[in-house]
Amino acid sequence: MDIEFARTFLAVAAAGNFVGAAQRLHVTQSTVSMRIQALESRLGASLFERGRGGAHLTPAGRRFLRHANTLVRTLEQARHEVGLPAGFRGSLTLRGRIALWDGFLPQWVARMRATHPDISLHLEVGFEDDIMRGLVQGTVDVGVLYTPENRPGLGIERLFEEKLVLVATDPARPWPDPGYIHMDWGVEFHAQFGTAFPDLAPPAITANIGWLVMQQILHCGGSGYFPWRITRELVEAGELWLMEDRPAFTLPAYMVFSMGRSEDTLSAALDALRDLGAEERSRGDDAAPTATPPASAAGPRR
Repeated sequence: MDIEFARTFLAVAAAGNFVGAAQRLHVTQSTVSMRIQALESRLGASLFERGRGGAHLTPAGRRFLRHANTLVRTLEQARHEVGLPAGFRGSLTLRGRIALWDGFLPQWVARMRATHPDISLHLEVGFEDDIMRGLVQGTVDVGVLYTPENRPGLGIERLFEEKLVLVATDPARPWPDPGYIHMDWGVEFHAQFGTAFPDLAPPAITANIGWLVMQQILHCGGSGYFPWRITRELVEAGELWLMEDRPAFTLPAYMVFSMGRSEDTLSAALDALRDLGAEERSRGDDAAPTATPPASAAGPRR
């Protein structure tokens, strides 16, 4: 079987429709349709129910899902192991949000290198959509992100909660602030922000990378919402001011992984992340304002 057929099947299952799968795979919708039709012909069964609401797995499709994951994962594992440098017993790919690479995930890398030096690590930055796509397709072993989606065969565990606080380059900046830059922290943050500021006009600048927003306000002045975990030192150094009269929000960080795998390499990675998450929770952020998120931001998307 062409492995691209299995990848395409997984992309449709993840997106819930052929259009989304085509966008994720960077191919045309007709290519996706052709691959699925060819796969269904080879298997002798219909894998999706097509309708206005999208493409939903049939009972046969749900049964094939596990096998498709295994096919893709086996190929990726073979690719990793064949290309392993001498002295390594296994490899692991972790993809995480860039803000989690600031402070948290580098600790995980250091711990893995100290405790499991014979595991080769492949480290990537990604956003929620491509992290989840990599997990579904088997090209990513562990994802660390803020807004995971429930997918068959994937486990989701909460690691710790970020506290998003408003910081500014000048404590006298007004609110609403014309220099405020709105960082896209995901749907949970948007829900909380919209509840706290229902009448706020759309900001002049929006961005999807926290580092970009931080550089902009440090160089040109302004304000923005950031995790207290990574802004605390800048506040203590006097480079930014914590706007304590503004609400803070919570943003849980999760790890996502395949529940059908039991390799020692994956278990070691997950255990290290659990330990670091527990340390982050116990450390706390006493100096940060108390976050009061609405109930709608309590968990991963369905």
